[in-house]
Amino acid sequence: MPDLRKDPIVGRWVIVAKSRARRPHDFDTSPARRPGGFCPFCEGQEDKTPPEIIAYRRPGTPPNGPGWRVRVVPNKFPALEIEGDLNKRGEGIYDMMRGVGAHEVIIESPRHLISTAELSEPELQEVLWAYRDRLTDLKRDRRLVYGMVFKNVGAAAGASLEHTHSQLIVTPIVPINVWEEMTGSLEFYNYRGRCVYCDMIQQELATEKRLVHDSPTFVAFCPFASRFPFETWILPKVHGSHFENIQPAGVEDLASILRTVILKLEAALDRPAYNYILHTAPFDTQELPHYHWHIEIMPSLTRPAGFEWGTGFYINPVPPEEAARFLREVETETWEPERVAVR
Repeated sequence: MPDLRKDPIVGRWVIVAKSRARRPHDFDTSPARRPGGFCPFCEGQEDKTPPEIIAYRRPGTPPNGPGWRVRVVPNKFPALEIEGDLNKRGEGIYDMMRGVGAHEVIIESPRHLISTAELSEPELQEVLWAYRDRLTDLKRDRRLVYGMVFKNVGAAAGASLEHTHSQLIVTPIVPINVWEEMTGSLEFYNYRGRCVYCDMIQQELATEKRLVHDSPTFVAFCPFASRFPFETWILPKVHGSHFENIQPAGVEDLASILRTVILKLEAALDRPAYNYILHTAPFDTQELPHYHWHIEIMPSLTRPAGFEWGTGFYINPVPPEEAARFLREVETETWEPERVAVR
């Protein structure tokens, strides 16, 4: 018998269809990859991207040339553009504003790597610092309200280039998904006087049914109302609403658990396409007692169809308890992410 599970934050219902349960190797997980060929993100190709915004470099190396470790550039085809004012206006009942914002690409390595797990922990720490530095900088722009960091890996997850990279889009409004999270968590806080995310952390640590990995300051688990097979969340154990307030020790531990979880997913599912998204509080809010920043990782194993689009339900054929157990038990010590020849 399937389960109907209610997400405790936004109230969204998910159908966990146990009768459709599949083993990990039953999914088509292979992302489309294009071995060889030209890559504008590799070291030595800096003139093929827009000029860098920031870069972590070897001392003495000039901007927009070799010698960098992490490099942030404007997206060549931006969804939003930084110049201009918002020009909010209406046409009858319709509201409009100019498409002002920022769209940046965080190039995570000068080497042509495909998997985040190919980065060492110190290298991944610098990627996380780049997230933090760019959010902190763009937060100063009073036109901008929300910054979303996300990563697409594999064509099935929306990636157009295989070289490991993340993106940052900053908007002048709070996206509806974030608004729903904040509203739902505030309702829980007003009713119970506690953060729903903190309660989830305590329950998952206590039961361990959906626990994937536990570190000194972070926890990874498959959420109770998982929308997708092997969906995994990473949350800090100490409450905090804004990712950009992360401290050095937090960056070190986050890099470790993020790399571990991605290694587990790649080993369990044979290098699936996936997305991860950093959920954090809006720029124009102080520390919020009801909201908790976190990272959501979603392998691209199923696709929404007519029922999902028509109802807002998701159908997940893998119960999160089974997904978490499989990820806990998967061996990563001998697993090596796919490597390609350096160009």
